[in-house]
Amino acid sequence: MSTFLSRVGRLSARFRWAVVGAWIVVFAAFIGVLVVGSSGDPAGDAEVSIPESQASLALERLDVEFPAAPDTGADLQLVFHPAAGDVTDPAVAQEIAGVITQAQDLPGVQAVSDPLDPASPYLAPDGTLAVATLTYGELTEDQQVEFYDAALALQENAPPTLGTELGGNLVPFGAPEQGAGEAVGVIVAFLVLALTFGSLVTAGVNLLIAAFGVGVGLVGVLAYGSLTPIDGNSIVLTAMLGLAVGIDYSLFILFRFRNELRAGRTVDDAIARATGTAGTAVVFAGLTVIVALAAFMVAGLSFITQMGLAGAFGVLIAVLLALTLLPAVMRFLGMRALSKKHRKAIARGELWNEEQSQRRGIMSRWGGFVVERPLIALVGGVLVMIVMAVPLLSMKTAFSVPGGADPTSTERTAYDLIVDEFGGIQSPLIVLAEGDQVATQAATVQTQLTGLTGVQSVAPAEISADGDTARLIVIPSGGPIDDSTEDLVHQIRDNADSVSGVHLEVTGETAIGIDQDAQLMSALIKYVIVIVVISIILLIVLFRSLLIPVIATLGFLLSVGASFGASVAVFQWGWLDPLIAAPQGDPMLSLLPLLLVGVLFGLAMDYQVFLVSRIQEMYRTGVDSRTAIREGFGRSAPVLVAAASIMVVVFAGFATSSFAVGASIAFGLMVGVAADAFIVRMVLMPALLSLLGRSAWWIPRWLDEIIPDVDVEGHSLDSHEPEPTRQPAMAS
Repeated sequence: MSTFLSRVGRLSARFRWAVVGAWIVVFAAFIGVLVVGSSGDPAGDAEVSIPESQASLALERLDVEFPAAPDTGADLQLVFHPAAGDVTDPAVAQEIAGVITQAQDLPGVQAVSDPLDPASPYLAPDGTLAVATLTYGELTEDQQVEFYDAALALQENAPPTLGTELGGNLVPFGAPEQGAGEAVGVIVAFLVLALTFGSLVTAGVNLLIAAFGVGVGLVGVLAYGSLTPIDGNSIVLTAMLGLAVGIDYSLFILFRFRNELRAGRTVDDAIARATGTAGTAVVFAGLTVIVALAAFMVAGLSFITQMGLAGAFGVLIAVLLALTLLPAVMRFLGMRALSKKHRKAIARGELWNEEQSQRRGIMSRWGGFVVERPLIALVGGVLVMIVMAVPLLSMKTAFSVPGGADPTSTERTAYDLIVDEFGGIQSPLIVLAEGDQVATQAATVQTQLTGLTGVQSVAPAEISADGDTARLIVIPSGGPIDDSTEDLVHQIRDNADSVSGVHLEVTGETAIGIDQDAQLMSALIKYVIVIVVISIILLIVLFRSLLIPVIATLGFLLSVGASFGASVAVFQWGWLDPLIAAPQGDPMLSLLPLLLVGVLFGLAMDYQVFLVSRIQEMYRTGVDSRTAIREGFGRSAPVLVAAASIMVVVFAGFATSSFAVGASIAFGLMVGVAADAFIVRMVLMPALLSLLGRSAWWIPRWLDEIIPDVDVEGHSLDSHEPEPTRQPAMAS
């Protein structure tokens, strides 16, 4: 592969204008598809598709027997919760009546219920809460915004003594807002690149290639989305990953290109060598990320599969650009890729010696420290990772958060107030009773359900015309995502056949959400098993070792634990509420763990490849294992630190978004990348390699003979390329 990629790099440099033109044509083609697709009927947002669950199947049967009434429009709730006094107190009741009168005049309102009407009261038993319902008809998108803003203004201007909150929302969730954090992350990434290269021009080229890759990837995904509905999270993931890996992959190749120039190679030879060596590692690392993202399909969830494939497309574009467009741009750049100091050194005949340079570097000294004190490094690193993962023990997930994603919003406050006083009346459970004894046993079923723990009330059964099916509405005492409600669903299912001649199924929005959450957790376990197997197989092929893949995979699992733990502490416990704009205090969304595992797997394997491949290269020269660790670590760690730092700042920028899903994904990735790069790969890995010594590279002879040789460091190039020749400092 190294030889092939070096030829690709050399040809891309030779025909640089054609390569640049080809990528512009690809970009223009995606834009054309997007324009044509958008000119027709909009594809809309992708529906969240979950494989049929017990609750969803029951709902299908229920709809056949009890067809749902046509949707008559939306509604809102005005929740009155005075700080002091009873809602039936004459003075309070008069203020409530005044607000209801104003609500009747709101645009779009067809009817407003009176919670104090004795014929149909909506009051808490203790008189501390009253709920009025505002009924709307069918609304256009513009009307949704206009009418909701008007209702919100009414709530905000209501008498403060009433404690009025507005429940419900006429406006569907839109696209995530763009904040300044993303731009700040890119600026910091540029500064890291400038410090790494010592050249603003080279840093700019690196960032430019990555930005162009994000543009191509996003336009490609949007072009597909103009023809087929696509979830908004897919776009966020594509942008986030495309920018991060795009910067990193170009960084690895540019870093090697500069080193080859400083060693005396001509520009063309340096491009070929860098593309053949670092490019091979980029291909392997990129394929690992792509496989990890494409493997989302094993979860069997269409919207997760879509996100994975969109992210994989963005990574693929980044890899292709690094192998073709970057060599073309490097040819334009020539010796200007080096700083003036380095160009002057070459002009004086002072060629760069990698071994001597790395021996003086701080990373080499750090590697030596870890090698000499492996037990201290190992124990300290593991303890840090365990402490970071501790919050994981209290992780709670939910497929969706009822009442809105922001715990501080008036919508969420209204929802929670109703739950506290009336239980799960807003999201009841629907029990489907089937059997030849339904008609005679309906009262018995109702009595049994009423006696279950977590039940607030059960409405009398509604029996179908044939008498074989009944529908019962169960109001749980807790909210849809409370543990008590989930336990209640399981109780009903556990006692589904306890009444003779009747079988019970529980369905409804709440039960379906509980099933979906369970399905995603089951998919997570399946996915972890799949990628652990993939990880071990890929790393065995790459490093020709059995122990190193196991160590690398265990380190990845530690990184995942740290990522989950930090995410729980921030987004569930609210530890960084003043710093993170996205809402905090809710359970983690069920899809988040799956996404974090997949993306972190790919990135962790990136770092493993770039770090250990150089250690392996040194070990194969015949030096002892500790010397190989020191030398390989000193050569690979500087670029790894730069790459990980860039990842961290890019993800940190996205983590400042007010979009809850995007911010939680970015924050989890930020912590996971930092933990994996700076603790697992730079502390635990060299410490364990030092303790294992030569046994770390052991592999059975029969397996060694059948595994293909992946030439990550490009040893095959030595027999195909001429020896380095000195060139003038200003050659281009």
